[in-house]
Amino acid sequence: MAPVLTEKLTEMKLNLKRTWMALLLMSVFFFSCATYNKSMDRYYADVGSENYDKALKKLDKNRLIKRDRNRLLYFMEAGHVYRLKGDLVESNRYFNQADDYIESEKKSAKDVALSNLLNPMMQSYHGEDYEQFMLHYYKALNYSALGQMEDAVVEARRITLSTEAQNDKFKNKDSRYSKDAFAFNLQGMIYEMAGDINNAFISYRNAVEVYINAGNTYYGVTIPDQLKQDLLRSADAMGFTDDLAHYQALFGTTFTNQPKAIGEAVIFLEEGQAPVKEEKNFFLTTVGGSIGAFSYVDADGSNSTIPFNYSSYGILENKLTSIRSLRVAMPVYRINYSLPVLKTVAVNGIAFQPQLLQNLNDVATNILKERFVTELANAMARQLTKKLLEKGTQAATEGIAKSSDKKSDGGTNKEKEDKERKRQENAKVAGEAAGLIMNLVNTITEKADTRNWQSLPAFVSYVRVPLQEGENTIIINTNGVSKTVKAIGGKGLQLIGLNVN
Repeated sequence: MAPVLTEKLTEMKLNLKRTWMALLLMSVFFFSCATYNKSMDRYYADVGSENYDKALKKLDKNRLIKRDRNRLLYFMEAGHVYRLKGDLVESNRYFNQADDYIESEKKSAKDVALSNLLNPMMQSYHGEDYEQFMLHYYKALNYSALGQMEDAVVEARRITLSTEAQNDKFKNKDSRYSKDAFAFNLQGMIYEMAGDINNAFISYRNAVEVYINAGNTYYGVTIPDQLKQDLLRSADAMGFTDDLAHYQALFGTTFTNQPKAIGEAVIFLEEGQAPVKEEKNFFLTTVGGSIGAFSYVDADGSNSTIPFNYSSYGILENKLTSIRSLRVAMPVYRINYSLPVLKTVAVNGIAFQPQLLQNLNDVATNILKERFVTELANAMARQLTKKLLEKGTQAATEGIAKSSDKKSDGGTNKEKEDKERKRQENAKVAGEAAGLIMNLVNTITEKADTRNWQSLPAFVSYVRVPLQEGENTIIINTNGVSKTVKAIGGKGLQLIGLNVN
């Protein structure tokens, strides 16, 4: 073998060895990205056992959630733990940072590139659609407890802005999560708390209309009787007789104006843990050897076909002819807390029955289903790009190896043929090795985005109760286990949020 070719092959082997070492380091790096949920286990265990100081320390020491791309998750988790701990000022400091992040941080070209070339876990987390509304909910509860009414009203107005952004995002489609009945209902309570009955009526009406348009059940929640009463009461208070008559007929009920208590409270009861995102692999094959259509087995075990518009991703048709199968990683939800438990609330010895207000199990899982096809297409484009890069690397390496030494050292025709054959074989081996390395890199980096705000409850129930002036004793009974809290009654409405886990 020619000395130059031998030297080139030796250098190539050395480079391959270095690449393997880099690949090993990359595997460790990307493995850590894939285990976001597991890396937070100890933190969530402390939150679940109400060891909030320990939870905050673990949160601050967790390198993964402190990365820039996970800043929003850090703000939301910290804000929630401080709320559970009872430090409402510090809680809203973090929640406001989360809000500011959502409003100001947009997807960058870097984010898009990382998502397309590696995986979506590498881009900055911008939150699930419902998480923005949960931020408004917690901030409103904090402001209510702190007596900061103007700030609570600002939060109510921001619910409208978030809803408008959601409507614009999905063009107000009934088949998409473009509104949130829970948020409208909450907005009505905030306006009522501030004495703005007109806007309270509008918000309650908006919430009712969302339920009605969805067939009276919206993302796992049947229209609450309390909401019906709040809408009728606010219509009556404003003298909107036509609206009052319309909704009485719609609900099949007659509103009777009862004297209100001096003070009232809406008590929110949070239970369980929101579903956790996990990774599931989907294996796709081309349909009948065609280009632009892939089949896969869906979550129900049925064989489904997805048309793939490769040109919209800048992928050329002639590049796809050799690709017959793909493996893509997609997020799926695991339900941790399947059903709300039976609860009663007794205030000063009088029992009340809470009603389900928000079902985050249903919201989260269905939102993910609604965007499944879009996310699957993006994952397919990512994998196709990787496959084409893999084949291109193999071909390029083989070409470089073939042209590395074309100088003939002379000899017989037989010797020349042997040298040429040997060079071809070495080039093929180098190309295959480079392709294998790229294949392993692609396999390691193919990860689903499993991030979400996991300390949220699975369910939120609520009940409206009268309060007497001064101290009130509230007893929450959950499957025979009682929890007692005190509330100071005064004129008007107040919002109280309680964790009943």
